[in-house]
Parts: sequence; C-alpha cells; structure tokens
Amino acid sequence: MTGPRTPLLDKMTSMESLRALGEAQLPQLADEVRDEMIRAVSQTGGHLGAGLGVVELAVALHYIFDTPHDRLIWDVGHQAYPHKILTGRRGQMASLRQEGGLSGFTKRSESAFDPFGAGHSSTSVSAALGMATARDIKGGHNKVIAVIGDGAMSAGMAFEGLNNAGASESDLIVILNDNDMSIAPPVGAMSAYLSELISSQPFHSIRGIVKEVASRFPAEVERTAKRAKNLARELVSGHSLFNELGFFHIGPIDGHDLNHLLPILRNLKEGQIGGPVLVHVITEKGHGHPFSSPSAEKYHAVPKFDVITGEHSKSASNKPSFTSVFADTLTELAKQDRDIVAITAAMPSGTGLNKMAASCPSQVFDVGIAEQHAVTFAAGLASEGLKPFAAIYSTFLQRGYDQLVHDVAIQNLPVRFAIDRAGVVGADGATHAGVFDLAYLSCLPNMMIMCPADEAELMHMTATAAGYDEGPSALRYPRGSGTGVSLDGGAQKLEIGKARQIRQGRDIAILSLGTMLQTCEAVADNLHASGVSVTLVDARFAKPFDKESIKALAINHPALLIVEESSPGGFSAHVLQYLASEGCLDGALKIRTASLPDTYLDHAERSRQLEISGLDAKALTQLAQEIVSPQKALGKDFGKKMARKNLTD
Repeated sequence: MTGPRTPLLDKMTSMESLRALGEAQLPQLADEVRDEMIRAVSQTGGHLGAGLGVVELAVALHYIFDTPHDRLIWDVGHQAYPHKILTGRRGQMASLRQEGGLSGFTKRSESAFDPFGAGHSSTSVSAALGMATARDIKGGHNKVIAVIGDGAMSAGMAFEGLNNAGASESDLIVILNDNDMSIAPPVGAMSAYLSELISSQPFHSIRGIVKEVASRFPAEVERTAKRAKNLARELVSGHSLFNELGFFHIGPIDGHDLNHLLPILRNLKEGQIGGPVLVHVITEKGHGHPFSSPSAEKYHAVPKFDVITGEHSKSASNKPSFTSVFADTLTELAKQDRDIVAITAAMPSGTGLNKMAASCPSQVFDVGIAEQHAVTFAAGLASEGLKPFAAIYSTFLQRGYDQLVHDVAIQNLPVRFAIDRAGVVGADGATHAGVFDLAYLSCLPNMMIMCPADEAELMHMTATAAGYDEGPSALRYPRGSGTGVSLDGGAQKLEIGKARQIRQGRDIAILSLGTMLQTCEAVADNLHASGVSVTLVDARFAKPFDKESIKALAINHPALLIVEESSPGGFSAHVLQYLASEGCLDGALKIRTASLPDTYLDHAERSRQLEISGLDAKALTQLAQEIVSPQKALGKDFGKKMARKNLTD
C-alpha cells in the first residue's frame, strides 16, 4: 500500500525549510505530519492518540522557536512522534520501537532536538526550570519551553516544579496541553479545575459579547473592543491557580487553530512577556483519526493496525496474560471479601483493575498519575483494617519508593503491591523496564515478595497476598501472555517462604525465580541430554526465601546456578549472602548467578533482550556446563563428602 501524499514534508530537509514555509501552508503541513504518523504507527505500533493531538502545536513550536537552540521539552514523551518527524527523523519512523531504531520517547542520545529524555510523566517543568536557570547563570538568551499534559499535572512533582518556577524570575514557557484525557479519563481535583476553567460561563459570555460587538463597529472601535476582551480575560482568569503560583496565565486557546497559536507563540518568542508564562492549550487526543476518539485507553498505545479499518493486529497467543489472571483472581476475591480494595495510578486498563471496577466499583480507586500518593493512600486504607492492593507497574513504583519505605514498610502495614510489567518489557525500553524492584524491595525488613513462575502460581499468590496481614507484601509478574497452564481448581493459599522442587538430580542444582522457570526447564532438558543430572527448584518467594531448601542444594550438589530476571543486587545477592554466612561457600561448591546485566537495555523484542542478557536457554545451558563438568568426576559421593565437611567444620 502506498503512503499518503506529502509534498511539503518531502521538501523538508532541515528546520530552515520548515521556517521558510508561509503561514498559510502550515495547516497542510500539519495534515501531512498527521498522515505520516498514522502510517508509521500502523506498521510499528506505539503511542498514537497523544501525538495526533499535538500535531499543530508541534508544527507551531518548531516554526516559531529556534529549536534546538531554544530548548523544547515534551513531558512523558508519548506525544513526541510529530516532533520526531519534523526534526529530521522521518526516514527512521519505520524503525520506531524496534531494535536499533528510534525510541518511543524523547532521548538525548538520539537527537539534539531532544534536550531531555522522558518516559515517566511530570518531569518537564523541573527540567525546564533547571535549563532556564543554567542559561541565566551562563548569560544565555535562548528560550526554554516545556509541554506538559493535564494528566501529568496531577502528579505532585509537576506542582513542585511550578511552585519553584513561579517564585523565580527565569524566562520560562510552560505549555499546558489540556486534552481532557490522560491514559484513562482524568481524575482528581486538577482535571475538575481545568474543566471548570474551560467551561467558565463568564469567560465565554464576555468573549461572545465582545466578538459580536466588534464585528459591528469600525476598525478603531474594534481595536478598543479587542483590548476590552483582553482585559475581560484577565479579570476572569487573573485569579487562576497558575497566576497564584506566579505565572502569567494565557488561555485557554484552541491548540488545533494555528491562527491562535502562532501569534501568541511569536509574542513569547519576541519577549513580549518576561518571567514564567503558562499557555493553556486545548487539544483533542487522537485528533484527525476516525478511530481514536471513541476510546481513550484503546488508542493511547496501540499494536500494529489497519489504516483503513482501524483493526488491531491480533496476538498469535491464545493464552491469558498475567495481568488478566491477576485481575480475574482479585475480582473474584473482592466479591467474597469487601475489605479487599484496589488502587491504580491512572492505569485501570493496563493493570486489569477495570475488570474489578466493573464488578466492585466501590472497591477500586483511581488516584491519577500520582504513585507517591497511591502508596500512602494504600497505607491509610491498611491502617484502618482494609486489604489494599496497589497495582502499579514496576517502573512506576520507583516513584513511590520513599512512601513505600516510610509510610508502609517502617509501620509494617499490610499493603499488597501488585507489581505488573516486572522484568524486561520490550519495545518501551529502559525507561519502562521493571528490573530494579527485587533489589529495592528485598532490602526492606518484613517485606514478603512472591514471584510466580506461571499464571497458575500467580493465581495462588494473589490469594496468598489477600490473606497475608503480617506486613507489606509484593507480587511481581511480567508483561505478556502466560504459559498456558491449567487454571482449574481455583486459587489456593501458599505456605509463606516455601519453595517447590521440580526435578531431582545430583550433578547440578538450578534455583529459578519467577518466570525464568520455563527457560530453566529447557536448560535442564539440554543438560539431561548430555548426561548431566539436574535438580531444579522454583524459589517462589524472593523474601523470605526457603533457607532450608537452598542450603540443602548447596550441600548436596557440586554446582549451583541461580537464575532471575532482575538487576544485580536482587534475589541472587541475598541467597549468596545467606550461603556465605552458613559457610556453604567455603568448600568446593561451584556457584554462578545469572541475572540481567548492569546496564540499561535499549528497546527490542523481549526475547531478544533476554538473549542479550544471557538469560536464554542456550546461554544458560553453556553456563551450567562450564561449572558442572569438572565436578562430575567426584561422583555420587560428593553430597556425602560436603555434608561430612560441614559437620566437622
């Protein structure tokens, strides 16, 4: 299928060629950028709705401002695709989110037009103020512009940045892109405030009256009327939250009308207003695509799709996702126990809690993009005897770590953390990888951490978490489909801290954590085929782990391999510390650990990321063979010899 006609885009070889266009040509350019973006995302998948909503804004910003000399920062980065097309990366859009290709977010190493990397929300204002302050210190004169969405404004960090910026005298421009639609329909006081501001009857009445009067009088009177209009706007919006924070507040204005955008941005470029300025821009998420408007969440991030019909490419797997198994299990438990409640930070669909909300609406709380608040809110619920599940992606739980320590762990409150997207996540890359949670959670006293090997184990562990009131707990599971195991029999509570043995052998023990079990079973098969006898244990619990079973593995085998899909410093580190304290590392035991590397993994297919990390069956088989072969000569008596040694020590 041939792509859309894009004569203006085809002639754009630099930012100078964009700025050489006449203003009358910019609406056509915006249409071409929108078509180009739809075509590219239909082939690669990615974030669609947010980018479509800011096409005109991206065109206007790059047309007026001297980017990259003027710094343009896109909050989160979901809306950055038009920006990438306009800044010399159009030819690489087919590689979007693919290994070796363009990132799905802004990335400093990718382009000079990306002065600040993103992936998480609400960082733009703070970063922009830092850049503006650095400019002032160095005596520069460039502009700094931050574009932040209304959903991101619900995060506390955004207000911290705004408060600091408003108290400064730095020349800073904040564009509030209000599309009335974050990932989920906006929640909280901020969204209500913005809606009230937009629908303000006085503002619209005055604007309408002035417009009508102005159209009936000569030019001189019309100019007077325009000045009256501006005065009226100041009177209506002069007491806005942003004015109170110290910003000169402009708007709201239509973010799809270049005739509105260009004069305002030009005035700001030319320094008509000094100090911090906030421009309130109204846009429509998914603007210009017939399939985007009906469902905010569906078209936030999409797989590959048909440009004509809007039909999404179907997954080849008919196995349930880990997310759906968690959601289904929790929903059934919540129906039986009204003390079970769930919290999401603006991700009801992503975490599966939309299912629970449909059946138990009074037991689900969406707090907006506010992970810090979500954690402490859950702590408050737990302190009053409820059983809260805070369902948060691993990468976003990092944002609430202080609250997790101070408000939950130190007080030993039974908050259940359902940690979705744990491990590598594929195309979303380093900003969204959930690889650090085991390291930052396992160091906390009293924290109980479960890691299911498959969807049946996830079902059992969800029930276990629901019945665990002794302190905080965490349940980490990956993105994507399960293994296809049977879910018959329902959820059963597990014995806390108890591992399960999968195979019994003598030459090497493999200790697997979480969803690495399937790979470790393939490794065991490979080793068995070469004459190596394997013991395979599913740890189940990262904390407390099964000390008795793990010590037995070290005593009764000449070699031990520990495998986890986590950063260094996680499960393996704690097991090694325990074995060292027990003297199990003083003898002839050969031991290796396999975890994710001490680096940030770029976007690629999840299987490819595991392969790069040495966590595929081939690499793990080779690692196991390297440590087991010299030991096999010791024979079956090795375990007895090690046992005698430990008894005599």
